[in-house]
Amino acid sequence: MLFYVICYDIPDDKRRKKISDLLEGYGSRVQYSVFECVLPDKKYKELQTRMKKIFKSEEDNLRFYPVSSHTLTKVEVWGVGAEITQPATSVIV
Repeated sequence: MLFYVICYDIPDDKRRKKISDLLEGYGSRVQYSVFECVLPDKKYKELQTRMKKIFKSEEDNLRFYPVSSHTLTKVEVWGVGAEITQPATSVIV
């Protein structure tokens, strides 16, 4: 399971809403166009597959930043807003 920061710049309102709604099912919104997601590889690939159906590469900008457990401990959150999304401490199989 990896921690991802996913951010986007989508100029089309309808498409931006679809991307936003999709991401809300996979993680936590931490800023208007930034989400934190803790995903196993299968869910990450599923998210990307679903995103590709909405995303337009000639107009949109979408970024997926994987954050390792080592660097995750160094993340700083300043000011108001949600705390950093915490990865699960256990996994149910």
